Amino acid sequence: MNKEFEQISIKPGFMKHNGGLLFKTISENEYQFKTTINENHLNAAGITHGGFLSAVVDAGAGTAAHRAADNSPCVTISLELKFISAVKLGQELVGITKIQKKTKSMVFLTCELSVSNKIVATASGVWKILKLSGAGPGG
Repeated sequence: MNKEFEQISIKPGFMKHNGGLLFKTISENEYQFKTTINENHLNAAGITHGGFLSAVVDAGAGTAAHRAADNSPCVTISLELKFISAVKLGQELVGITKIQKKTKSMVFLTCELSVSNKIVATASGVWKILKLSGAGPGG
């Protein structure tokens, strides 16, 4: 298991544009990700935009689903978030994702976002595992 954080936002796109996301595997069913809040993540009230928090969870938990699904591509089916407290400029946001159940075609998970070990948001989601045509034995 990889115990060091790796940058997963390598290809050009939304998360790379927004500062990227560091990710690591803790165990077969637990994953961690993190990012640091900068000015372009803030809303008009000067705190981290809920849409950015949602995007971070979607990317981090989605990567966890992908890893739990033996690196098969996964797409978000549902994602529910509860915002508990504000996240401010310069704070390091850490997410811990736990895989609750995995079937042949779905991954069910929960996620907690924290700042300084204080939970700022919780989430639960379902990801569909895509089976690519031509993949697997006999193609």
